[in-house]
Amino acid sequence: MGFGKMFILNLGLLITVAYLANVIYKYAFTKVSFKINYILSLALFIFAGWVCMKFGFQLNDDVIFDLRIVPLIIASGVYLQPFALMIIGIGIGLARLTLGWNDAAMAGLINLSILGIVCAALNIWMRRSNYGLISKGAITIVIVNIINTLNISIFGVLPMKKYLLEIVPITFPLTMGLSVIFALILWDFQIERRQTLELKYANELLRKQTEELRTAKIILEERAGQLALASQYKSEFLANMSHELRTPLNSIINLAQIISENEGGDGTTNGEEDTPNYGTIIYKSGQDLLKLINDILDLSKVEAGRLEVVEEDVAIAEIAELLEMHFEHMASQKGVAFEIRIEEGLPCTILSDAQRIGQILRNLLSNAFKFTQNGQVKLEIRKTGIDDMMEGEWIVFAVTDTGIGIPENKYEAIFEAFRQADGSISRKYGGTGLGLSISRDLARLLGGFIRLKSKIGLGSTFSLYLPLTSDMKENVAGEVGLKQKDKLL
Repeated sequence: MGFGKMFILNLGLLITVAYLANVIYKYAFTKVSFKINYILSLALFIFAGWVCMKFGFQLNDDVIFDLRIVPLIIASGVYLQPFALMIIGIGIGLARLTLGWNDAAMAGLINLSILGIVCAALNIWMRRSNYGLISKGAITIVIVNIINTLNISIFGVLPMKKYLLEIVPITFPLTMGLSVIFALILWDFQIERRQTLELKYANELLRKQTEELRTAKIILEERAGQLALASQYKSEFLANMSHELRTPLNSIINLAQIISENEGGDGTTNGEEDTPNYGTIIYKSGQDLLKLINDILDLSKVEAGRLEVVEEDVAIAEIAELLEMHFEHMASQKGVAFEIRIEEGLPCTILSDAQRIGQILRNLLSNAFKFTQNGQVKLEIRKTGIDDMMEGEWIVFAVTDTGIGIPENKYEAIFEAFRQADGSISRKYGGTGLGLSISRDLARLLGGFIRLKSKIGLGSTFSLYLPLTSDMKENVAGEVGLKQKDKLL
């Protein structure tokens, strides 16, 4: 078999190796790590060179002519690391030794090692050059074939004259032509494979986008549900608010009308002794109405971020004294014991906003008295202890009652504006349910938080935690809020 037939056989073997390598990679090595894939690809190029030599043209017992340089040429356009081309060149040269250890084999080792260095240099040039891909490939093929011919003429075992005049005119055009053909076949194959990969990528991208759209749809549906629920809560709130506002307003209007109709010239109402009670009722109804309006205004300011906190020295004993004066009469009227206990060793003052602390504690105590029919209401002022499981120094204002209690699954609900644990509670006990929502937001503005513990029928404990040091205030909204998410409100 002549040079032409044997070189064409080499080309067919290279195409077969390339196809089999693609099939093996597609079905066996897709999940293999990049490092192993890289090593296997180097071994594949070396194996392709060995196949070419194994089935090359045997000129005599030692000399073999084949297309072993073609895998090296193709590799120069595939790899980004020049060192890989040197490994492939030396690897193919060493593979030649497996077919016989002689002078021709050593010449082949030297030739392929030099060509590996040349291809590494061409690889660097191709990555830095502005030429087109086809131009780079053509230049690489020509240079490698020329240097291969020169190496064989210098290091080969055949006489230079015989090789250049009798063999090169046949092998050089064949090697050049078949190198170009194989490069074009691989290029076309790469284009098809790239299109397949692009199609696969597009399908994957489309799948991800579909999944994202589906997730976005679910989120939108959830938000729509939340908006509908919020709308429902606000409707319930407005209904409760209308009821609460109408009650004191009707009292004010009706009683004012009675007083107006019964007023005598001396300012009395026909001498009836019950008249002063009407004034008391009017005053109380007006105060209730004012509190409702203030709650709404405070909630609006907090949500708009316009509520200001004024830090000053706040006397703890003074807070306790004012709260005792404020609720002593209420406790006496309801027949509920009221106790304020201050732990020894507390600082005389803390740096905070006295008005907002008082507002929070009045809300908590008002709720405690509202929902406690018998027993006691207690305000305990202390430092955090082991049971609190808190880091740093905190002062705690704990309001404990023996009222109706709150179910655990309603802990979060009662702190939300326009929402209550049970709509019937507002009908029975009155109120809008804004007090706890405002108290929670005010506690956060002060750098603290509110913790709730309660059991149905056994009462509740609302604890206001305020930091004793200023640096703790900066962290409470983040760290404490996340760590105590399931317990702090």
